[in-house]
Amino acid sequence: MTCDSSGYSKWQSRVMYFYYKKWRAEPGGEEMGGFTRVLHTGKEDELMGEIPTFVVNPLPPQQQTDYVVLNRPYAFVQWIQQATFPEDYVWMAEPDHLILRPIPNLSVGDMPSAFPFDYIEPAKNKEALHRWFPPEKGPINKIEPIGNSPVIIHKNLLRRLAPLWHNVTLEMKADEAADKAFGWVLEMYGYATSAALLGIQHTLHRMWMIQPPWDTEPGDSYLIHYTYGCDFDLNGKITPGVVGPWHFDKRDFNTAPPRNLSLPPQGAAPSVFRLVSMINDATWSIPDWRAGAP
Repeated sequence: MTCDSSGYSKWQSRVMYFYYKKWRAEPGGEEMGGFTRVLHTGKEDELMGEIPTFVVNPLPPQQQTDYVVLNRPYAFVQWIQQATFPEDYVWMAEPDHLILRPIPNLSVGDMPSAFPFDYIEPAKNKEALHRWFPPEKGPINKIEPIGNSPVIIHKNLLRRLAPLWHNVTLEMKADEAADKAFGWVLEMYGYATSAALLGIQHTLHRMWMIQPPWDTEPGDSYLIHYTYGCDFDLNGKITPGVVGPWHFDKRDFNTAPPRNLSLPPQGAAPSVFRLVSMINDATWSIPDWRAGAP
């Protein structure tokens, strides 16, 4: 899991690690292996004693932008080259992942496992991608609709992939057309394009995760990815694009949220009930949780 030391990242990281520990201790959890928070600030923080952490450097000042995610590929380059660990496979995760059950190794040999994102559309953006993936490289659908997370990948493949992912992502950010076309998912296009350039194909698993409120039922998924705001009226009807009488969005909490967040009204998506209930359970179970902690 990569992150910085902002209050926004720290509270999500603590909740995520709480559920890793919970499910790692359950039958089937032994496949999950160890946990590492890859902290790309260049210095230790107060969570070092709570979450196993490997500190790496941020991007050099001349490469820094307001797109913080640009640090993620560089963080993995440093970690995979410098760290030692016994596991053969790496699960790349994010702070806003809630684990719903023990996660098995979903990869198959040298074929990593990834989630297919509906909003990663290489065919729609083929003109912007042609600088890195021209027609002679093959059809544009060789670029899969994925990002780097969630992905389970063999560490030897990640050692090959991470430097190219880092360089391609920096090039895309510096390219005006690509930056405009890809926006906040540019780093995901960087990963998908780099994998295609190396001939790395992923097995795509829709059940990897759900993304409330659009995915309404947890089903058999392994993760909740709470990237979207959730808004409902008092009858439990979703109010897309409008802040509803009941509202939850992780972006409202730049510091630790309070315990006992209000649950959605009856009739709202079960996935949203599960999301908020899990955050509440974690914040009550983490002993020194303080609302507003930076």
